[in-house]
Amino acid sequence: MAKIVAIVNQKGGVGKTTTSINLAASFASMKRRVLLIDLDPQGNATVGSGVSKEQITYTVSDALLHAANIQEAIIKLAANYAVLPTNNELIVAEVQLLQEPQRELRLKNLIEPIVSQYDYVLIDCPPSLNILTVNALVAADSVLIPIQCEYFALEGLSALLNTIEQVQATINPALCIEGLLRTMYDGRNRLALDVSAQLLAHFPKRVYRTVIPRNVRLAEAPSHGLPVIQYDEKSQGAIAYLALAGEMLRREEELQAPERAGVA
Repeated sequence: MAKIVAIVNQKGGVGKTTTSINLAASFASMKRRVLLIDLDPQGNATVGSGVSKEQITYTVSDALLHAANIQEAIIKLAANYAVLPTNNELIVAEVQLLQEPQRELRLKNLIEPIVSQYDYVLIDCPPSLNILTVNALVAADSVLIPIQCEYFALEGLSALLNTIEQVQATINPALCIEGLLRTMYDGRNRLALDVSAQLLAHFPKRVYRTVIPRNVRLAEAPSHGLPVIQYDEKSQGAIAYLALAGEMLRREEELQAPERAGVA
């Protein structure tokens, strides 16, 4: 059964979509079966994965509104992961969802029949706490939060954690924090160091050891429709996302080890 991870931050420009694309590609390079769901109407995860928004036959909108079977909408990529693409039609679908019964459960019910086909399902969420993000939180097992180490980072994080707690209390009690990822990190910047230290102090077990640096190749890759490990596998950005995937897999193995020992 797949682990479903929502990649969320209501603040834009923090590396959320970059993380979604490159984590999917990194897991795929480690022989994990991965589905990336683009739940952001901007469709950047779709384009950044090499899929033209204008040439999509079916999108996540069609699947959510039962206009197409989810299997018809999923596209297998040369990067060895699959994507459930989107385009700006999702803006209209979002409005329609608000009028549907059990609207918070629509994504969860949609992907339930196919999750066994994957090891990881990653959901790239919009930069807002709207019905699409709530759908992702209800469907997910855990939340990965990319955070740029700047002044407003902790304030935005507090609002997001409150939303996660509300979802836990009402609909998805099993939802947990997968981890906090420091992105666009520059260790020469005093403010970045200070915010990083605060994150480590408040969430010592949740902040990943891996940090994602500011990296030109990482910024260039989406314009070529490629994950950075295909665009320049030796770049610092590629190395960082491969390290993050490895760290996540190790954490998962550590969590499963006591369970296996108990069974034995």
